[in-house]
Amino acid sequence: MMNNNYYCIIMAGGMGRRFWPCSRKNLPKQFLDFFGTGQTLLQQTFERYKQIIPPTHIYITTHKDYKQLICEQLPELPEGQLIVEEERRNTAPSIAYASYIIQQINPNATIAVAPSDHLILRFDQFKEAILKGLDFASHNDKLVTLGIKPNRPDTGYGYIQVDEEKEGDFYKVKTFIEKPAREFAEIFIQSDEFYWNSGIFVWHVNTILKAFHEIMPDICPRVECDSPDFTSCPNISIDYSIMEKADNVYVQLCDFGWADLGTWESLYDASPKDADQNVIMHSNTLLYNSRNNIISIPEDQLAVIQDLDGYLIAAHGNALLICKKDNEDAMRKFINDVEMKFGEKYS
Repeated sequence: MMNNNYYCIIMAGGMGRRFWPCSRKNLPKQFLDFFGTGQTLLQQTFERYKQIIPPTHIYITTHKDYKQLICEQLPELPEGQLIVEEERRNTAPSIAYASYIIQQINPNATIAVAPSDHLILRFDQFKEAILKGLDFASHNDKLVTLGIKPNRPDTGYGYIQVDEEKEGDFYKVKTFIEKPAREFAEIFIQSDEFYWNSGIFVWHVNTILKAFHEIMPDICPRVECDSPDFTSCPNISIDYSIMEKADNVYVQLCDFGWADLGTWESLYDASPKDADQNVIMHSNTLLYNSRNNIISIPEDQLAVIQDLDGYLIAAHGNALLICKKDNEDAMRKFINDVEMKFGEKYS
């Protein structure tokens, strides 16, 4: 039987720019079916949490541009559980407002906060971890983040350094490191002190709102009301605004086959590969002397590729991207240049 004090906030308002050209401003990655399963990333996330938390206790935050998409993809979700932002202000203001709403409904609520673009390979272990975190947070005045033991020096993830101080299986956080250079990431994976920051958080509703009142008091009157003023809120993430400043942050060490599908490289790492370590995303492709590539093109098109090693070949709609798959800085520059030169035509 599910605990009626458990709630979930799913964040689904991002633009997914790093997955261009497949992820576009009007149809970001959370609304796409990347793996050909018949479900989008958002639908998978909702289905995952509704097996742990009562569906009536699941709230989704998003931008006004995506309200209709969410209603179409999750027709069972009542409109009252959809929190729509008029202006994009990153995750802190939306989480503060959603937490305020939940507190008005149930001041005893404990909340799991989740992005809508994660891949979870082992659901049973995931469910066990979420329930364990919810139970801990419901009895302790702690902000909990789920940490994943790194298996490669990934520069696209944030890292958490744990302290020796702990309560049960929950370790006090020493520091957060945001997307380190490769040489530091390589050092981190050799250490037992560093974990990937999954971006999944668990806390009691009173604990998180107390943190907002202590650390970001200016934001509280703007969101703790019937009509929030997102326009006047700072554009800042929950990581920078609260988690990196609070002194009661703990990490729960987890292993449930997790990947944050934030970049093409992370999608490559999480996907099945052929004998030459190529990832072909349900595309018609012929490869010759090519390895370590990721190919995503429309199903009604054919790609013939020769002598490429470590490339991304992605086509969608009116745009084609061919570049080294592990050069995030270059990809970011390409996307910025496209927006500056062509506006929204290809965005």
